[in-house]
Amino acid sequence: MRAFSLLDPKIMRNIGISAHIDSGKTTLTERILFYTGRIDEIHEVKGSDNVGAKMDSMELEREKGITIKSAATHCEWKDHHINIIDTPGHVDFTVEVERALRVLDGAILLVCGASGVQPQTLTVDKQMKRYSVPRVIFINKLDRMGADPWFCIQSVRERLGLNCAPVQVNIGIENGLQGVVDLVRMKALYFEGEKGNEVVERDIPQDMADFCKEKKLELIASLAEHDPNIEEYFLNEDANVPVDVMKKSIRQLTIE
Repeated sequence: MRAFSLLDPKIMRNIGISAHIDSGKTTLTERILFYTGRIDEIHEVKGSDNVGAKMDSMELEREKGITIKSAATHCEWKDHHINIIDTPGHVDFTVEVERALRVLDGAILLVCGASGVQPQTLTVDKQMKRYSVPRVIFINKLDRMGADPWFCIQSVRERLGLNCAPVQVNIGIENGLQGVVDLVRMKALYFEGEKGNEVVERDIPQDMADFCKEKKLELIASLAEHDPNIEEYFLNEDANVPVDVMKKSIRQLTIE
C-alpha cells in the first residue's frame, strides 16, 4: 500500500495569468517555468523553432501564436508549490478565463508596457473583481519601442480604478533595459547572461537615486492610505520603512 501526504495549504498557491491578447501571458509563464527549473529551455510562442511554448499544447495555438484553451502547470519556488493557469486573452475565449478564476488564490494581471490598459484588460479586471481574486500587476514588454511603465501605472489607476503603486523601477528602457530596482529593499538587480538568469545585486545607480526615493515615497503613500502602521512613516516623509513591515503591508493590502 503506497503512502501519500497532502501538501500544507500554507505553502501551496493556485495563480492565474490574465491579460489582453498578445500581452505576453504564455511567454511570461514559459519564463517562470524556466527560472524555477521546471523546464530546461525557453521556446518561443509561435514555434519558430518547431517546438513552441510548453503551455500551448494545441497545434492551432502554436501555429497562430495565441492561447485558445486554459492550461495548467506546476512549479516550485523555494518551499512553495505553485499551480499556474495560463488563460486566453482573446475575447472569443472569455469563458475559459471565467472557468479559471473560480479556483484561483490570486492572479497576475499582465499589462503591455507599450500599449497600457487595453479593452480586454478591462474585461479581465471586471472578472477578477466579480470573483474577488487578489492580483498583482506585471508590466511586460519594457524592451519594446515606446514602452512607458509610468503611463501604464497611471492608466491602471484611471481606467481600472485600482490603488496601484510601483514596487520596482526599471533600469533603462527599450533596447537599453538592464534590470530593475527593488523599492522595498532599495537594491538594484541586473539580469545578466545569455538568458538573463544570472541575477546580480548592486547598489542603486547614482543617477537614479533621487527618482527611486521619490517612487518609494509614492509606494509608502499608497500603503499609508489603508495601513496605520505605514502612516507614521508617510507623515514624516521617511522612506526607511523596515523591509519586513513593508512586505507585510503590501501582502495584506493586496489580499484585501
